[in-house]
Amino acid sequence: HGLQVAIKRVARDTVLHWDELPDGTCVPREIVLMKMVGFGCHRIIQLLDWFELPDSFVLVLERPEQSRDLLRVLVEQEFLSEEAARRLFWQVLEAVWHCTACGVLHRDIKPENLLVNPETGELKLIDFGCGTFLQERAYTEFAGTRSYCPPEWIGLRCYHGDGATIWSLGVLLFEMVCGFLPFESEREIVLRQLIFPQEISPECQHLIQWCLSKHPMDRPVLEQIFYHPWVLGGHF
Repeated sequence: HGLQVAIKRVARDTVLHWDELPDGTCVPREIVLMKMVGFGCHRIIQLLDWFELPDSFVLVLERPEQSRDLLRVLVEQEFLSEEAARRLFWQVLEAVWHCTACGVLHRDIKPENLLVNPETGELKLIDFGCGTFLQERAYTEFAGTRSYCPPEWIGLRCYHGDGATIWSLGVLLFEMVCGFLPFESEREIVLRQLIFPQEISPECQHLIQWCLSKHPMDRPVLEQIFYHPWVLGGHF
């Protein structure tokens, strides 16, 4: 077909969670999650096919042309203008909304897992390797990237999916507009107050601070972020 694809190999002995597909086949959870989110949202990378080898599973993934991950973009540009950040952040919100609607918790939203097409500004969420099923009760195992983990995990060793997701969105947005991480250590995640560079607008600062409220009950829910004045700034 001449279709560009990406190949991801998942070694059997690295798989932490196995689940069944509707036909009863036992596969790594990542495959099940990708099938769950696979339709109805072009902000999420598509699993085109997969097959099993004796020592591993091979995932055949959609590979958008010219795309590179947001981390590389940030390394080159240092940080994004609020306009550029808003356009990308809106697409991340759409991806997260879709995951939630499909009963999937990604757990590793960060620049490395966001593919951006520099020509069109289109964004796609990738890598469900840390993901799990959305549940009401608290999670008691952490999966993802340490610098994005919420303070309740450090203090209580448990977290709720929505609260942890909103926290990671706050970290992401801070990193997009400032060019560096808001917290460097677990101690800072729990104790440090945010310090913004001069040029970040008050609306943007407000949204980041709200998402990074130390207590999960003080954070917004996804709908509130969609309707936040800073996010709506480009969507009137």
